[in-house]
Amino acid sequence: MTATLAIDQGTTGTKAHLLRDDGAFETLKGFEHKQIYPQTGWVEHDPEELIAHLEASRAQAKDISAIGIANQGETVIAWDAKTKRPIHNAIVWQDARTSDVTERLKADGAEEVTLKLAGLPLDPYFSASKLRWLLDHVPEAQSLRREGRLRFGTSDSYFLDRLAGTFATDVTTASRTSLMNLETLQWDRRLADLFGVPIECLPEIRPTTGSFGAIGGVPVSASLVDQQAALFGHGCRRTGDAKITFGTGAFALAVAGDSVPRDTASGLESTLAWKLGDAPCAYALQGGIYNAASAVNWARSLGLFAEYAEIDAFAAMPAIGRGLVFVPALSGLSAPYWDRRAAGLWLGMGLDTTKADLMQALLEGIALLAGTVMAAIDKLSPLGSTLSVDGGLSRNSYFTQFLAEALDKRIRVPASAELTGLGAAQLAMIGAGLAKLDTLAAPAPRADLAPQAPLSADLRARFADAIARSKAWR
Repeated sequence: MTATLAIDQGTTGTKAHLLRDDGAFETLKGFEHKQIYPQTGWVEHDPEELIAHLEASRAQAKDISAIGIANQGETVIAWDAKTKRPIHNAIVWQDARTSDVTERLKADGAEEVTLKLAGLPLDPYFSASKLRWLLDHVPEAQSLRREGRLRFGTSDSYFLDRLAGTFATDVTTASRTSLMNLETLQWDRRLADLFGVPIECLPEIRPTTGSFGAIGGVPVSASLVDQQAALFGHGCRRTGDAKITFGTGAFALAVAGDSVPRDTASGLESTLAWKLGDAPCAYALQGGIYNAASAVNWARSLGLFAEYAEIDAFAAMPAIGRGLVFVPALSGLSAPYWDRRAAGLWLGMGLDTTKADLMQALLEGIALLAGTVMAAIDKLSPLGSTLSVDGGLSRNSYFTQFLAEALDKRIRVPASAELTGLGAAQLAMIGAGLAKLDTLAAPAPRADLAPQAPLSADLRARFADAIARSKAWR
């Protein structure tokens, strides 16, 4: 019997998972890492701590045939090519320190270029402006560049260079940088010049499955962004299949076929789902919500509830039907609005509003914003009748049923909670020649919820009005 190790290096921790060729899948161990906040709006991780957790994850499994690694996506690291030593903390995808840069570029009309070539709007969320920040603000970066020793890129490229001796990234991760051309699948000189990022310091771009070197003698045969790994783990492999992961933020991904989805006015992100070896690419549309579980945890810190069981069901009718609305823009709005200045807010409170009412509205607000994202995706690339969801909020009964009403779609909650790890392991099996795409089954469902009372147009308009107020607040 063969086994494949998946390492999911995420925003809050690193997890090791094992997938056997008989389909048995288990989580071995997890490691949390420190969240570093140097100042307001800045988020960093210690690269050495991440490496230690990757090595500890590798040590959890013996007699494995292949390794798949999922990464944070837009998070970046800079390091010395000779010593492999990082020269600054990792700058995390959530970090907003380059907002002034992207706003200036947007004012100069550069967003038309990034949308056309990279499929992405101008936002500090993506990697390019973070990489330029490292070059401008870390003195060692300039000296290493002069010596030809500067390497930087998304976090996966550092992990692979440090642990597997391969300075590379994959197409899905490169597609999150604003530096890769979606048509050529290579770094684009026009984009690099726009952001002032030296192409010679960037890693080679490779397919999602294939050779990425070896760690401890075991080949790394798949590497990709965690959200794309989760998409694959959900079993979403045909055009129109879609999933949303409700974690710290919420990330919606939909498979959009083998050609680049084009619509610069949609506010969505055109990206890569995966590229399996020499096969054609599978493209995807993505939209995110900055605050999902983070909004719930924020409310808990305010004392609006103590135990999660308190917000699993509510006696009252939906809050939005009673005029109470929440916009979860605590870190601004991403797709399809892209407004970092938008404010989180409740509307419709009165003297009779309770903590439970506020929490009910908060959960509904996350679901309604997800519905806005999915409606934009459906307009550009039609979706199927079922949406697969995972993440912490997928375990909340009220939230998942309300989501079905907000989207007017069947909501499928897989039994496995570790779909990023499952997807990374399955792709590693494909990359190592241990499995084929059509032999990998989707996970069994834990819940399958049909919409009972889809929201009316009036209630959807009420939420749209709340969004407009959020955008105008600051």
